[in-house]
Amino acid sequence: MTSTPTGLRSRLDPEPMPRRDFLGMASLVSTGAALLFALIGSMRLPKAAVLPLPARRFNVSLPESLPPGEPYSPPGRNVAVFRDGEGVFAVSLVCTHLGCIVKPTPTGFDCPCHGSRFGPDGSVLRGPAPTPLQWLMVKGKDGQYTVDESITVPQGTRVSV
Repeated sequence: MTSTPTGLRSRLDPEPMPRRDFLGMASLVSTGAALLFALIGSMRLPKAAVLPLPARRFNVSLPESLPPGEPYSPPGRNVAVFRDGEGVFAVSLVCTHLGCIVKPTPTGFDCPCHGSRFGPDGSVLRGPAPTPLQWLMVKGKDGQYTVDESITVPQGTRVSV
């Protein structure tokens, strides 16, 4: 801004923006930005943000070469299915301590997170797991079985072969 010796402004200098005009422009810009982000967010809505879970009930065929007492884990499932002299049963592979997935070993199952050990039947051999692994509902016969992960059964429950 150029001043003359008398303190008057030159007519060639731009007008200063009044505070009220500045606040009005700022509110218009922020409203436009909010609408733009809302539009971008609504364009993502048709795409699912959560993947569907697999069915809790699934069919499994035990391999004929599976030795008695050896666990069979169907691909993509946290379940071990066993066949022994008394029948077929399924044990959840989710640790009862904090929900880690236990790994099969020759002596049972080991939790890689906190060191819990379970026997082949899911019983706790060493903590910190407070309870045994859950036994799951198994139905079927002649090598074709259905395991339901949503239904737990008492330990020792088997389906006859």
